[in-house]
Amino acid sequence: MTRWRDVEQAEPEFAKRVRSLFDAHRHKTIATVRADGAPRISGIETVFEDGELSFGSMPSARKGADLERDPRFALHSATVDPVEGSEALWPGEAKISGRAIAAGKITDGPDGDKFLADIAEVVHTHLNPEATLLVVEWWTPAHGLRKAERA
Repeated sequence: MTRWRDVEQAEPEFAKRVRSLFDAHRHKTIATVRADGAPRISGIETVFEDGELSFGSMPSARKGADLERDPRFALHSATVDPVEGSEALWPGEAKISGRAIAAGKITDGPDGDKFLADIAEVVHTHLNPEATLLVVEWWTPAHGLRKAERA
């Protein structure tokens, strides 16, 4: 299982940027797989704590049922628009995908199921300092950190 602490240990600066994007806003978006194989998009909150990335699902919520049946997920940070003319200040967006591992019941909030992220990929998409190129950086346990730039 690849935990958030593994990303932090492998690429501390990259992990710090990704986490800051997730921590910047309370609400994120998660994609799960419905029983018929179609994608489901839901709002969600996440927690980085003790080297783990966790998230929850209220009792009887469809996203929780999706994750129990098929643990694959894709998590997306909040997306903010750059102010016109200041695209170089856009922080970008972050994505984390992997498998959700059931971790019991939520103990420090509303009732629900808690999941830990078994991380398969972490992505930070942003602009270069001149705001002339889109930069995509991604990390996987097998290949480490990679980078591509697009005009």
